[in-house]
Amino acid sequence: MAEIRKLSVEKTIEKLRSADQQVSRDQRLEAKTDELNEEIRRMKAQRKRLDRRKQD
Repeated sequence: MAEIRKLSVEKTIEKLRSADQQVSRDQRLEAKTDELNEEIRRMKAQRKRLDRRKQD
């Protein structure tokens, strides 16, 4: 018969919290990436406007 591993309640809660922290970290990184992508888009649009002014 296979041996069943039992975790204490404390260890189980710690594992769940660490998983939540990892998700939170990933969410923060994703939000930062989205913010930077938006800034890049804005800067490209600004550069395009400035280049058009130079040509006129």
